[in-house]
Amino acid sequence: MAWDFSTEPEFEEQLEWMRGFVRDEIIPLETVRLDAHAFARATDPLKEEVKKRGLWAAHLPPELGGGGFGQVKLGLMHEILGQCGYAPPVFGNNAPDSGNAELLAVGATEEQKQKWMYPLLDGKLRSAFSMTEPGAGADPTLLSTRAVRDGDDWVINGHKWFTSNASVADFLIVMAVTDPDAHPRRRASMFVVPADTPGVHILRDIPTMADPEAHEARPGGHAEIEYEDVRIPADNLVGEPGEGFVLAQKRLGPGRIHHCMRWLGQSKRAFDMLCERAVSRYTHGSVLADKQMVQDWVASSAAEMQAARLMTLHAAWKIDTDGVAGARNEIAMIKFWGASVLYNVIDRAIQVHGSLGYTTDLPLESMYRAARAARIYDGPDEVHKATVARRILRAYEPREVPTEHVPTRREAAKQKFAALLDQSS
Repeated sequence: MAWDFSTEPEFEEQLEWMRGFVRDEIIPLETVRLDAHAFARATDPLKEEVKKRGLWAAHLPPELGGGGFGQVKLGLMHEILGQCGYAPPVFGNNAPDSGNAELLAVGATEEQKQKWMYPLLDGKLRSAFSMTEPGAGADPTLLSTRAVRDGDDWVINGHKWFTSNASVADFLIVMAVTDPDAHPRRRASMFVVPADTPGVHILRDIPTMADPEAHEARPGGHAEIEYEDVRIPADNLVGEPGEGFVLAQKRLGPGRIHHCMRWLGQSKRAFDMLCERAVSRYTHGSVLADKQMVQDWVASSAAEMQAARLMTLHAAWKIDTDGVAGARNEIAMIKFWGASVLYNVIDRAIQVHGSLGYTTDLPLESMYRAARAARIYDGPDEVHKATVARRILRAYEPREVPTEHVPTRREAAKQKFAALLDQSS
């Protein structure tokens, strides 16, 4: 089987333009703290430039306004965008909007697309994905939020949290149980819920390690929400009843490719800082680059990043060739491997900077705090590892355990040597 990650020269030119654009126009925005209004004013002109280049909402097929690039090319693009948290919104593919657009693209009716998806793609609406619950954790089969049919409506009641962007969203895609007696993976369904629907109570943006001062005005917060007798039209059901789990998997598969490639972009930025510090900082008789411990950090980081990059591109290629279902193991492996690489590289970069790396004078400390969450969201590492192990082990059959004593290699050798002595005598 041949693996082909090659891209055309024309696309390479687009990537080179993106590198310069992110470096010169977007990363400088990190020097100021922007609320939602200021962020829009600062980035609206940049979004227009992206649209002129044909790179807006590139994750979608051309008929929906995207580039139809496929996952390998999208991965290479996200590697560049991952350098800065402000870059994905400027390119129209920031989470959760990008995943929600993909979900609506495969599950929504034409009327739903016109009302919600196309305005979302144009940047006229913001969205949120409301699945996670305090009691369910990483097991969506334990969801307790209920949606009950009542005439021409659905009525939703439940408690969600870590609904990213909810405090600034125009609509939410809510996953709720519609048939509690069905198979665990057929219990839930997806619904579009306008954020101003009566009964949608956004309690707070949860302060986190990455953003300990979270508040409602800050874009990208993770909201805690109570749904209290939220009544929506039956037409707001996405797909068919019981398809919530299937739609969530279709949404999460490609999304994990994008996550992992963005992590590589962030890792590369930290790695560059590590190397620049190593060749610049003089201490104990030489620059840090001459110290074997630092050389180990550089070599280990480079190898881990290269492994993560190849694994992620291979998973992207598998999706392009075999679909999400055919790449389940590869997607799960890059999730836990990529998260650990991101964390390790940033940690080494902080260490080589010493006390400076611990300060907010450099972006490393905020990168480090954000990186810790990578091992939790979209499924904790342990769940992905267990899933991969179970799938691999299915291909093996247990050997029969012998009831009689089987000689060890040492015992067998002794027996063979004793037999040779008997023959010689």
